[in-house]
Amino acid sequence: QVQLVESGGGLVQPGGSLRLSCAASGSISSIYAMGWYRQAPGKQRELVAAFTSGGNTNYADSVKGRFTISRDNAKNTVSLQMNSLKPEDTAVYYCRSLMYGNGRIYWGPGTQVTVSS
Repeated sequence: QVQLVESGGGLVQPGGSLRLSCAASGSISSIYAMGWYRQAPGKQRELVAAFTSGGNTNYADSVKGRFTISRDNAKNTVSLQMNSLKPEDTAVYYCRSLMYGNGRIYWGPGTQVTVSS
């Protein structure tokens, strides 16, 4: 029903910046909420930033003040601006959508972010 594709990942030095984008296609009108998650090697997938169903935003404590989630409804995209990157931010970053009605969750394939000197 919905396809999600992330872009913008790559290798960046500590202190640098990256901007990730998630493009959604398919049944866009059925999307209830969207957000970004990440999974580092050997760790559970965790919330990075998300829009709540009420239109507010949630951020992981570890990224507050450094990351900003935004959306462009006209382009059906959700972005994550990542500043002051740290090696601990290294992970695969996933775009996630929550659907109306059935409550199904869709994930993008992920994009690798590596923060290293």
